[in-house]
Amino acid sequence: MGAVKDFAGRVAFITGGASGAGLGQARVFGRAGARVAVADVRADALAGAVAQLARQGVDAHPVVLDITDRAAYARAADAVEAHFGDPVTLLFNTAGVNGFGSVETMTYDDFDWILGVNLGGVVNGMRTFVPRMIDAGLGGHVTSVASVGGFEGSRMTGPYSAAKAAVISLMESFAQVLPAHGIGVTVLCPASIRSNISESHLTRGVAEATGVLTDDDFVGGLREVYSHGMDPEHLALHLKRAIEHDDLYAIPYPEVRDDLERTFGRILDAVPDTDELAPEGADQRLRALARFRADARERADTARSAT
Repeated sequence: MGAVKDFAGRVAFITGGASGAGLGQARVFGRAGARVAVADVRADALAGAVAQLARQGVDAHPVVLDITDRAAYARAADAVEAHFGDPVTLLFNTAGVNGFGSVETMTYDDFDWILGVNLGGVVNGMRTFVPRMIDAGLGGHVTSVASVGGFEGSRMTGPYSAAKAAVISLMESFAQVLPAHGIGVTVLCPASIRSNISESHLTRGVAEATGVLTDDDFVGGLREVYSHGMDPEHLALHLKRAIEHDDLYAIPYPEVRDDLERTFGRILDAVPDTDELAPEGADQRLRALARFRADARERADTARSAT
């Protein structure tokens, strides 16, 4: 199996699908013929989104889901497969939240909330659906939405940037094994999207303490910034093309190239050409790592064939 180029008839599961990037994905892949399970924690927004999709001829099914609840995630997967009569073969881990505030003021509650949704939700999606996709043997594709913010820390979005960095690394790891099962992997790294992420705090439970800024002036400023973001359907079209080309990365923002070059340039500048204190050390470490990797691959292949 190669890259997915025909989406007709496939079942897609999209988290955060009631608005923003998720709704854009539901529209684009639904119009391409996929049957779409639209998952979101907001029941009212979900109902409106599914009704809108139906008017556009998209076969959409609503799923009220808190992606941090693993038991609920498993029940949702069972229900979606029962509804459509087929397994999910397109997974979009799209739901995300952000909380803006200087990183040294962020509380345990803030970290738990932001990491729980942005990283934990992706882990739950992968652990729920990847084994099912492998067992189904129908190939498919998994996408997780990270962020260009995952390539560099930020004073005002510390927990968010940390979560997105972890998502990037996680998807790179899955990309090393899932193609053997006919499943492609893409990590979408947007910059600004036209969305309501500036109002993420409205979906949050009660926090005992928080460093997240939620005053009207600040949120209004963020709303203005995101109103100029990329259109969600435009972003989804870029993602569709990345999936069709089996691209690991989708970063359709030319304006971030200079920043990324500076970031990775600083990283490479920190790596010396030689270790003057132990000239032979690099070769010794490389040989040891090569032996370990070969042994680890053999063990993993043996374990996989035994299951």
